[in-house]
Amino acid sequence: MKTLTRSAALEKLASLKKRFNRIIGEGYEHKAKDCLTCEQQGICCIDAHFVNVHITRLEAESVRQRLEEYPESLRKKVKERAAKVVQKYGLEAAGDSFSRTYSCPLFEQGTGCLVHGDTKPLPCIHHACYEIPEDLPPHELLKEHERMVERLNTRTFGNGWNWQPLPVWLKDMKFK
Repeated sequence: MKTLTRSAALEKLASLKKRFNRIIGEGYEHKAKDCLTCEQQGICCIDAHFVNVHITRLEAESVRQRLEEYPESLRKKVKERAAKVVQKYGLEAAGDSFSRTYSCPLFEQGTGCLVHGDTKPLPCIHHACYEIPEDLPPHELLKEHERMVERLNTRTFGNGWNWQPLPVWLKDMKFK
């Protein structure tokens, strides 16, 4: 398997997420409630009983790059929120955190998701408020794309990567 440079892997990741976004948008999202008309905008992102998003090292790098486009004051708020979430919900890099839920530190009131678009984590792209269970995108579609992200990570970092809760990555993130 050919090794990828970090920049080449980030380009492939952005392309993969753009394709996944298009698949979800064209095939499923029209059946979901529109986030902009939701009476409780962002509730699905900040509902600590619902959110459980894990990302990989490569995705964390993509998120870091996107966050660097924002003012330092906002990045600092995100890191502070992430640290509070990690502490409050007992999240850590090691161990089984897939059963733990938390509120997303990337949701900014009045703005929405700070990493919307080709940086947004796959589970967030996959999710929307569907009234009818049959309208949901198949879970296997998400799993298939997560396997592609895993392969990109392996080609880029070898075995030096893992899935971690989003707030864990954010808490430890270093900005330029």
